[in-house]
Amino acid sequence: MSKQELEQRVVELEKKVAELEASLANGVRKYDPFSTFGMFKGDEAAKRMDEAILADREKERRAARRRGKTPRKPSKARAKA
Repeated sequence: MSKQELEQRVVELEKKVAELEASLANGVRKYDPFSTFGMFKGDEAAKRMDEAILADREKERRAARRRGKTPRKPSKARAKA
């Protein structure tokens, strides 16, 4: 690689580094989904909401279990056998 090509690469890299530094200074960053974990830790409203959702789910589970206890009608295929 010639000296001129090397200098051109260095100039391009310096531009990219300057752009990255500027974007970090502006607060622009890549989305990180893991940054939200623990966001509501210690938040009383979120805790009450979670408890209400879990209570509703348990209520639905109990209702589904009750529905499953009713005897089923035999299928036509079983009746022939």
